[in-house]
Amino acid sequence: MSDVPMHETTPVQRALPIGTVAYHASGWYGMLGVIVTEGALFGYLLFSYFYCAVQLPPSWTPEPHPSLTYALPATLVMFLSSTAMWWAQRGFYLGAAPRYRFGLVAAILLGLVFVALELLEWKSKPFALTDSLYSSLYFTTTGIDLVHLIVGIIAVAAVLAWSLLGYVDARRDTPTLIVGAYWHFVTLAWLAVFVTFYISPYLR
Repeated sequence: MSDVPMHETTPVQRALPIGTVAYHASGWYGMLGVIVTEGALFGYLLFSYFYCAVQLPPSWTPEPHPSLTYALPATLVMFLSSTAMWWAQRGFYLGAAPRYRFGLVAAILLGLVFVALELLEWKSKPFALTDSLYSSLYFTTTGIDLVHLIVGIIAVAAVLAWSLLGYVDARRDTPTLIVGAYWHFVTLAWLAVFVTFYISPYLR
């Protein structure tokens, strides 16, 4: 039996576990479930658009060639916000906390710019929600996308606050993974909406 004193034994190098983290966390799998179900919702709505476009005469839409005045800048803003989120996540894993927080702030601000552009787009439309099948489908689809973005802005703001309070770090990175995946999903959902409602009419 060894006579080595306790104070000369090898110290514990690894930190104690703090629960499931990263891609093993239950929250991560929950977010994957959210993305699948919400992606299916957008899929149904966009399928409805194309079904009506094929089955109904061209007059079913009050705007054969939708204006891109607000929609195109809004699309560029969403792309930039997703880029800011990716840049922030890269900074997080490089240990650059200021860069991480600045990227989150940039994503939030760009998301708010998108909300403002989308509201201006709605105000410029010559039809209301209940005017026709097209108007109902348009406002429902873009409205659901807008709600998803607002939820994302709130989530990113919460993660930013947790980071400032020291609750998010290299060992507790699950919130960063979750909010990043959700943000990129919202961007992809908007790109699908943009192509469907604003680009496809020009391709007929």
